[in-house]
Amino acid sequence: MTFQVDATDEWLALSTHAQATKDLTIASLFEQDDKRAQDFTIDTEDIFFDYSKHRITQETMALLTKLARSQDVENQRDAMFAGSKINTTENRAVLHTALRRPSTDQFMLGDTDVSAKVENVLTQMSTFSDAIRNETHTGHTGKPIKSIVNLGIGGSDLGPAMAYEALLPYSKRDLAVHFVSNIDPTDLSETLHHCDPETTLFVIVSKSFGTIETLTNAHSARVWLTTSLGDEAVEKHFVAVSTNAEKVAAFGINTDNMFEFWDWVGGRYSLPSAVGLSVMIAVGPTHFREFLAGMHAMDTHFQTAPLEHNIPVIMALLGVWYTNFLDAQSHAVLPYSQQLRRFPAYLQQLDMESNGKSVDRYGTAVTHDTGPIIWGEPGTNGQHAFYQLIHQGTRLIPCDFIGFKEATSPLGDHHDLLMSNFFAQTQALAFGRDHDNPQRGFEGNQPTSTLLANKLDPATLGKLVACYEHKVFTMGAIWGINSFDQYGVELGKELATKIQPDLQSNTTLSYDSSTNQLIDQYRSI
Repeated sequence: MTFQVDATDEWLALSTHAQATKDLTIASLFEQDDKRAQDFTIDTEDIFFDYSKHRITQETMALLTKLARSQDVENQRDAMFAGSKINTTENRAVLHTALRRPSTDQFMLGDTDVSAKVENVLTQMSTFSDAIRNETHTGHTGKPIKSIVNLGIGGSDLGPAMAYEALLPYSKRDLAVHFVSNIDPTDLSETLHHCDPETTLFVIVSKSFGTIETLTNAHSARVWLTTSLGDEAVEKHFVAVSTNAEKVAAFGINTDNMFEFWDWVGGRYSLPSAVGLSVMIAVGPTHFREFLAGMHAMDTHFQTAPLEHNIPVIMALLGVWYTNFLDAQSHAVLPYSQQLRRFPAYLQQLDMESNGKSVDRYGTAVTHDTGPIIWGEPGTNGQHAFYQLIHQGTRLIPCDFIGFKEATSPLGDHHDLLMSNFFAQTQALAFGRDHDNPQRGFEGNQPTSTLLANKLDPATLGKLVACYEHKVFTMGAIWGINSFDQYGVELGKELATKIQPDLQSNTTLSYDSSTNQLIDQYRSI
């Protein structure tokens, strides 16, 4: 089946509109409409979303919304929530939203009571987390656990690591949680310098229990532990988040301490599953449930709000506008919160692994751009680094600014100073400044969205994560791609498996001349 969204009447109408409005500036749009700020704002419980500082008019948004409806976004959304197998290339349902439904809200997938399965795992996680936190689960020598080391990669690392940093003020402070993902030995070695074998718990996160990076780190961690405490200590110091009970048991882990998740949970959407075990241990079951409740609140907003008043949908429409009609190549996410310092990295996987596709869901090469490059750093750090390029460079870079009315950890007037920069930057980017010296002039007309929440607590973090999940889904639905497979990660891994034996041998190499030369250089040491 051939499908090209950029050949539709709705797409062509937007192309014409983009040409007709290319000379409009954000400043002129504000001058023409004194109600613009109110008209381009959505105020939900806890999140105030202002998208008035964009190169858009009411007609722009109407045309973008019409495009979304023509691409059946609402029905695709409903199919996802209903458990239809919208991941067509892998023939799977996409049900990360079921992980955060209230336990009383029964959800059936065929003959399976998904809600009951989810609640059983959450209860198992809660019991284990409480046992670590109240020190009834101790290490092999009877000492309480003081260090948690999460061994995972991709969604099994980025999500939990981001959430732990974000919720650090809500964590049990005498528990140190570390995240090791890189197969580079430095990652694990430097982490273990801060750990004591008698008081360290390893959480191995691998659905198949076969991810090479994670299992390599896990086996090295096992050697580190057993060298000090013996093989019998493994059962008390290792747990697994996996579905492969046979491999988990072979490693030496009691399968009572194996926490399940399912094939309808994609890796980059797995944070609210058992993949979040390290986060639950850190912040406790109550706060983790608040995080889930926040995600569910945003799920409900996304599922029920009209497209015209739907925060994730509008974020997606703006993304399509800049990517496909104004030739923007990247998108910056700028949280004014040190706690969210890992949020841009988390979104890189969520967005770029989901929508970095050049083939549509029917197997046809797309003829339009898809996922933008996602990047960012927390403010005010970025202001002294890359903001120069955003303000005075030659590239169009739409930005999301994320801020909070209340500091999680107040200290003097720090938060007011932080937030004064937050408000000033979106103003400066939109309106610029005239100056006699062109090197000190600011053209402005740089688009920004502002997400302003009350406080970065577990529920708010959940809302933010779910908001971006649904933004990514909506953009993929409009582009006609499958946002839920990730075959792009395979080829490099396959080639690495072939190359690895050649690094420690003198065999004749048969790769391309560049790769042969590089391997020879490596083997010459």
